[in-house]
Amino acid sequence: MIDSHTAGEPTRVVVAGGPDLGDGPLSERVRIFRERYDPFRSAIVNEPRGSDVLVGALLTQPTDSSCTAGVIFFNNVGYLGMCGHGTIGAIVTLAHLGHITPGEHRVETPVGVVTARLHTSGCVAVENVPSHRHAKDIQVMVPGLGIVTGDVAWGGNWFFLVSDPSPAISLENAAELTSIAQRIRQTLVANGVTGSAGVEIDHVELFAPSPTPGIHSRNFVLCPGGAYDRSPCGTGTSAKMACLFADGKLREGETWRQESVIGSVFEGTVRRTRNGVVIPTITGSAFVTADATLFLDPDDPFCWGIQA
Repeated sequence: MIDSHTAGEPTRVVVAGGPDLGDGPLSERVRIFRERYDPFRSAIVNEPRGSDVLVGALLTQPTDSSCTAGVIFFNNVGYLGMCGHGTIGAIVTLAHLGHITPGEHRVETPVGVVTARLHTSGCVAVENVPSHRHAKDIQVMVPGLGIVTGDVAWGGNWFFLVSDPSPAISLENAAELTSIAQRIRQTLVANGVTGSAGVEIDHVELFAPSPTPGIHSRNFVLCPGGAYDRSPCGTGTSAKMACLFADGKLREGETWRQESVIGSVFEGTVRRTRNGVVIPTITGSAFVTADATLFLDPDDPFCWGIQA
């Protein structure tokens, strides 16, 4: 296992010892992972070895021969289609292991191929999957909050994006912001508000103007497992930029600087494709924090993780 953090958000890359998921499409391998080997997921990212905020990344052989690697992302409760910070962490991990050098590398994910450019400085620019706004100004009545208005957008995961929440987006308000975002997500489920094809919206993104000079926005992103993203969230920033582009507030090639609740920053740009769909690029840095072997002892009562 190689641990890293991207803008404060941790990634644990499984480089050896993972389950045999076959050689089918990554979407099929995710299904096999979920149905046959889910205890392995829990053992890697849940306590006592992990934490709610940790994202796992299983390296695997790609089906696309043009790709350097395939990767399946997972967290404390399940599986992620794409993970921006995790892709940056995986690229830096591959460089740490000596498997890649600076340059362009294609990475296969369950929701499509992304392209990552490792710069000589160590930063990584990830060209994400096509992103778009699915619905604008959706209103829901949230208990204790009243009417909340937000956009539904895809950036590799499904997001509900809400502007200018109360209280202010700051680390000292993290517990209250978590509660607010959880109530919004529960209300979306209760009211049948989904992404396309009825897919559940599992990320809630609260955002507001940043007080930091030169930064456009600060966000708070609630992840599916109930933890908040320490990074500005790569897929969340992609979804946000798709909405900005749809509203004419972000031009093709213009840089958007997105700050997280802890003050870390991603830079993003988009290029136009068609019908309101954009290809986002997210740039950030990751740092390796550990190179470790995890032991899965079947006599350990908590071998497969502590699950709430």
